[in-house]
Amino acid sequence: MNVHVFGEADGVPVVEVTLLSKAGAVAKVMSWGAVLRDLVVPTRGGLQRVTLGLNSVADYQAHSPSFGAVPGRFANRIANGRFMLDGTVHLLEKKPGEKHTLHGGPHGFGKRVWQLGSHDPSSATFTLQSPDGDGGFPGELLATCVYRMLEPATLRVELSAVCDKPTVVNLTQHAYFNLDGSPDILDHELTLNCDFFTPTDSELIPTGEIRAVAGTPYDFRKARPVRHDSGTTYDTNFAAAAQVGDDGLAHMATLRSPKNGLSMELHTSEPGVQFYDAAKLNCPVPGLDGAHYGAHAGLCLEPQAFPDSPNRRHFTDCVLRPDAEYRHVSEFRFQT
Repeated sequence: MNVHVFGEADGVPVVEVTLLSKAGAVAKVMSWGAVLRDLVVPTRGGLQRVTLGLNSVADYQAHSPSFGAVPGRFANRIANGRFMLDGTVHLLEKKPGEKHTLHGGPHGFGKRVWQLGSHDPSSATFTLQSPDGDGGFPGELLATCVYRMLEPATLRVELSAVCDKPTVVNLTQHAYFNLDGSPDILDHELTLNCDFFTPTDSELIPTGEIRAVAGTPYDFRKARPVRHDSGTTYDTNFAAAAQVGDDGLAHMATLRSPKNGLSMELHTSEPGVQFYDAAKLNCPVPGLDGAHYGAHAGLCLEPQAFPDSPNRRHFTDCVLRPDAEYRHVSEFRFQT
């Protein structure tokens, strides 16, 4: 069986599903937070773990900075924990002591037990029912996350949602990637097919400007190390410039390790990608195989709508109405 009980959260069993490709790639996904807990892919030198993960549900509950989770109802930040929709102001839950709402609030989708639905050796479907008023968001919402392991080593993530009254939705996959097991990813080479980014204030809330990357430390249009001479760190939204292919996906980013030659391409339906270099990461419990996850131990490439879009009309449209379906598809394609 590729399903087993991994632990429990608030008295509810948490199950983990192992997904396999014929080429040897292995993904482990679990019902708590719809988390991608582990991902191993084949390289010329053998199998390589490429994501950060933890060893128990309790560790995730106490210490995870959204490792591999599907945050929601709105991933990323909403300024001042409020937005207006159709003339009504909605006040959102915020973490105690914080000014803004992040990843749906302190009880967001990435911190709940989803329901496992259909599954087979290469795919698993999770669903989550979110009631009207959940975290301050209007409307009852049914969210679905499907993980598929495609040949030879591609993880496909399909996120969707339907609602019974107008609401806002922005879901993503929040994996932390490290392609070679090094203590940090500063020498990983990153390409972002993005001409613009959205600058933020000191609290990481977008200023509203959409600025060209040219001539700034945010220019990743040609492959370059994450490390920058200016010491710039990144928790930044970039706007897609890549053309959408016949499959409906755009080649948003490429990450490559010069150490082992492994590369990962991100292809997505989404208009933006949040690049986070985990400069502040310092996980107090051991990770997979006992690894210590300190500053820059991994990086996130989170395909999504722009942060604070509910308060920025010129940003991306993230309103979902009852006669529509939210759909997000991303593929993480590995090759050497």
